[in-house]
Amino acid sequence: MKFPLILLTILQLHSITQPGNENLIEKACTSTPNYALCISTVAADPQSAAAANMEEIGLILVEAVKGKAEEALSTIKEMKPTSPEYRAALEDCRDAYETVMMADVPEAVTALTRGVPKFAEFGMKDTAWEAEICDRRIGMVAEKGTLRDVNKCVQELATVACGIIRSLL
Repeated sequence: MKFPLILLTILQLHSITQPGNENLIEKACTSTPNYALCISTVAADPQSAAAANMEEIGLILVEAVKGKAEEALSTIKEMKPTSPEYRAALEDCRDAYETVMMADVPEAVTALTRGVPKFAEFGMKDTAWEAEICDRRIGMVAEKGTLRDVNKCVQELATVACGIIRSLL
């Protein structure tokens, strides 16, 4: 039973690492502060096989940030009824991540699509900042937990996206 899974994984990795594309992904990820996170995130997205330029790699990372921000909002929603002592902090976190979803991510996507990377960088920098605000706020009432882990992941992914976007400036 393991053989088909291993074979499928090998075939997926082969499709992700097309010769010209592999060089593009490596070049893109070299300009980030976390090469391993960049490579693993981009390689996990099926669209990476068709990515033709740095803007498309940037869009893949922005979409990964969006996914983690959605995860943060879901975590906040799940925590609210079970953690009334965190209510104010969770509301601040919800506000921060709603800003990410309604302003920062759309700004980054639009800017990358229209060839204005400066504004995409602003959106991802603000995303990292919003995640940090949430983490500081929730950290005042909780030492560790799922939301803090998600905040860290959002910060790291947004910083990686900034590295890619900065190379377009």
